Amino acid sequence: MGQPKRKHSKQRSRKRRGANRFQEPQLAKEPDGTFVRPHRVNPESGQYRGRQVFDVEA
Repeated sequence: MGQPKRKHSKQRSRKRRGANRFQEPQLAKEPDGTFVRPHRVNPESGQYRGRQVFDVEA
């Protein structure tokens, strides 16, 4: 069985393992039917957790 010529660094190994952890963002469905990332203000309606946070100009 072949042997590696040089030791892989910890950083190189962790980069390779860390790349497998990327996921697409999870989306939460709002009451008005739009999808928004969780824990963020809905840019369409200006609401966060059912409360009006800022006014959206039409």
